[in-house]
Amino acid sequence: MARLSEKSLLAVAAVVDVAIHSRGTPVAAKALAERHNLPPRHLEPVLQALVHAGILKGVRGPRGGYELARERRRISVAEISQVAESSDDDGKGKKPPVVANVIAPALAKAERAFEVALSEITIDALCREAERVGMSESTASADFNI
Repeated sequence: MARLSEKSLLAVAAVVDVAIHSRGTPVAAKALAERHNLPPRHLEPVLQALVHAGILKGVRGPRGGYELARERRRISVAEISQVAESSDDDGKGKKPPVVANVIAPALAKAERAFEVALSEITIDALCREAERVGMSESTASADFNI
């Protein structure tokens, strides 16, 4: 079963959280980490990767934090997942022939199909679903955990 890694889930949750809470003001990393019950040092590398990819925008200063770098309908789960996973891609060394010639190509095809499906899920759609289930700005901070 294809699924997102914990790191990808955290990155998607962070972007949705920023989309829900940054109505005109940046979302502080500390507040974001508190809502997800994480130490800020655990979340900061993910947030920085999202900034470097142009998904989030970092705002400096005493009232700084993070906001979306572009419209939420233009940010897909696939893009966020690719950013989150790219920092873990180390080549992983030489693979046995059966893995390199048989298993890896089959899994790559499945991963591409999964990625296509993820690319159709936007942050806008996730925010609308959060609103539908009652996780508006006022309730998201109380219940929005991974």
